[in-house]
Amino acid sequence: MLKIALMFPGQGSQSVGMGKDLYEKYPKAKEIIDLGGDELKKIIFEGPQETLTFTRYAQPAIFTVSIAAFEVFKEFYDFKNIEFIAAGHSLGEYSALCAAGFFEFKDGLSMVKARGEFMQKASESHPGIMVAIIGLDSFVVEDICKQSSMYGVCEVVNFNAPGQVVIAGVIAAVNRAVELASIAHATKTVVLNVSGPFHSSLMSSASNNMAKELEKYDFNTPKFSVCVNCDASLITTAKVKEKLARQIKSSVKWDESVKTIISLGFDKFIEIGPGKLLSGLLRRIDKSKRALNIDNCISLEKTLKELNK
Repeated sequence: MLKIALMFPGQGSQSVGMGKDLYEKYPKAKEIIDLGGDELKKIIFEGPQETLTFTRYAQPAIFTVSIAAFEVFKEFYDFKNIEFIAAGHSLGEYSALCAAGFFEFKDGLSMVKARGEFMQKASESHPGIMVAIIGLDSFVVEDICKQSSMYGVCEVVNFNAPGQVVIAGVIAAVNRAVELASIAHATKTVVLNVSGPFHSSLMSSASNNMAKELEKYDFNTPKFSVCVNCDASLITTAKVKEKLARQIKSSVKWDESVKTIISLGFDKFIEIGPGKLLSGLLRRIDKSKRALNIDNCISLEKTLKELNK
């Protein structure tokens, strides 16, 4: 039996116009994106990029486009006799859970909108930044964060791949960490295109608010498994609310999650949603793996052709 792992991107993958060709060509994509509402659709297709970058818009926008792409994929690919597993990076975890059937798109969109609002408010109360550190081992970056914490919160928040981790915290502390990373011969540092110190302890209020929000929803028995960020485990319906709330203030263990999926025998990966960031991380985690992707009409057709060989 073919075993396919689906990967869904998180915040930072947004770009103006994403999903527009899918919207124009496929009725299912149009249906999903229209459900997001006219304001969100206008921001997705027309921007400006500065507005799309705001957490309260970026998160529902990426979720909506990712699920639109997934639904079109489902229409054109026979899921029978295929074993699936899914994982999503940060926000992408909601896309993965929706694709697996834990909840319907409409409920997922409501959750994601609330999550975006809570995280935006927490970011305004506790301003900060996120920076990717390339070329240093994670334990080195963790030590750098400890040294920098005399200036305020500075934590490793994304374990993305070997030699690529993300730190977050208050600006002064993160800037000091970047200086120390340069001294330690980091290959490069990249300030991320997000509006707050996500997955750090500065997000505790958002995590608490999300825990309360999630109590409003009922979750279904999924069609396939999802490997979650906070501990790289396969989630159960009983634990999903707890782990979604925890995820907001916990580090994203993406490296470990992908390794868990590979250890279960999944060797074909498809990134669904805007961008190809996760495809690049997959190559860093396991050089023998390559991902197909679906973020527009051309990539959809290419992926379907490859799968149907």
